[in-house]
Amino acid sequence: MKVLVCDDDEVVLKVIQVALEAEHLEVKLARDGNQALALLSEYPDIDLIITDIHMPHRNGDEILTQVRADKKRKIPIMMISSDSDEDVVKMALRLGVDEFLPKPVDPKVVKQKVKKLLKT
Repeated sequence: MKVLVCDDDEVVLKVIQVALEAEHLEVKLARDGNQALALLSEYPDIDLIITDIHMPHRNGDEILTQVRADKKRKIPIMMISSDSDEDVVKMALRLGVDEFLPKPVDPKVVKQKVKKLLKT
């Protein structure tokens, strides 16, 4: 299964990548919203998206909105953010995020939530 991870923080990308590859998942990395959308076009078989909210070029909420606008694609989306203000979480849920995870990310929690979303 393929997971797209989008974050502008290299450490967060690496932590999530290592955690998911240990679970034998294929991980595609994007460092901004534009890269994430390009990878979604290049790999239409992405099974899960994990995205930060605040990033260069396009924010996670823009990625979420665009993915949810395509009614043919039912990709689960986990949003991560150091901004876990109640209004931000509510906005993410209103836009259709499946999971919200505050930073700093715990690799064990990431694995648990990914397994739940992928139903593995």
